[in-house]
Amino acid sequence: MAEEQQGQERSEQPTGKRLEEARKKGQVARSRELNMLFVMIASIVFLWGLGGWMISSATELITDSLSPDGELLTNSRLLPSHLASVMVSAGAMLAPFLFVTVIAALAGPAVMGGLLFSPQAIAFKVEKLDPIKGLARVFSTKGLIELVKALLKFLLISGVAILLFLSMEHEVMSLVSLEVKEAIMRSGEMIIWAVLLLSMTLVVIAAIDVPYQIWSHNKQLKMTKQEVKDEFKETDGRPEVKARIRQLQREASQRRMLEDVPKADVVITNPTHYSVALRYDSESSAAPVVVAKGGDLMAFKIRSVAAEHGVPIYEEPPLARAIYGTTEIGDEIPAPLFLAVAKVLAYVFQLARSAPTDYVPRPEAQPLPDEFQQYNSEGP
Repeated sequence: MAEEQQGQERSEQPTGKRLEEARKKGQVARSRELNMLFVMIASIVFLWGLGGWMISSATELITDSLSPDGELLTNSRLLPSHLASVMVSAGAMLAPFLFVTVIAALAGPAVMGGLLFSPQAIAFKVEKLDPIKGLARVFSTKGLIELVKALLKFLLISGVAILLFLSMEHEVMSLVSLEVKEAIMRSGEMIIWAVLLLSMTLVVIAAIDVPYQIWSHNKQLKMTKQEVKDEFKETDGRPEVKARIRQLQREASQRRMLEDVPKADVVITNPTHYSVALRYDSESSAAPVVVAKGGDLMAFKIRSVAAEHGVPIYEEPPLARAIYGTTEIGDEIPAPLFLAVAKVLAYVFQLARSAPTDYVPRPEAQPLPDEFQQYNSEGP
């Protein structure tokens, strides 16, 4: 309301949150014309298939009811039980038809907007008793449109009904000359045809009303640009939500990174504050690739996983800090560090090929280029 008063136009499509909130309040697109069409079609199908049985049963029931035996006429105490029997028979006859129509009445909402039970929609609200607001709803644009629809529907159905009566006038008037049973059977047939033709008018009405109701519902839920911004701030835009998302992303990235540590050829450490896992595959890369890196607690986790899977751990603080500070996970190490890393890998590969009793001398640390000294000027 405040946005509309400030002149902002509702030009934005409703968000998922807006649609969900409206659904909880019972605000979904509905078409009474579609519901009526479903009921009429179901009625026609039922009457077409079982109409003969219903008409025959109704004929027998009416005939028996209008032709009581002599004992019933002389003993008034039998009237209640006779009336109850007639009502039970009538209920049993109408029950299948009523069941089909109830299912059809539920099918309409299920197709358009889905079945929905909203306590908020049926909750008592004092403002609903306000006569001024009630008149405002009646004389609103929506109320006028509903009035025009009702008048058009009345004129269309009335016109078709009048045409039906004129076309069946002779048959209707001739019913008085028929026997009761035959007249009832003939009336049932005419009713079925009349309902069928009247339903055709509802197809036209529903074809117009359903798109209009969907458009009207969507228009009612449209939002201003400010409402979209405010909603974003309340959900994904909130700092705590962003922080939580970043935390989950970091945790997922760390899990994937630790899963790659067993594939590494060596883990170069600081020895305690930094750990960098390297893997070299001459067929897929021209230089060793960083598959994992971390500091402090993550460095400890990397070393633990490496030790658990038998990956060699090589302590060389300057080289570990230089790789950690210049290379991201998945990247090849910088070219100036090739020689230093090559010495480490050569030592590790030679150690893996040698016998447990063989002595493999540890190579001297390769001096790093001047541009990498900044990563070793401070820290452990």
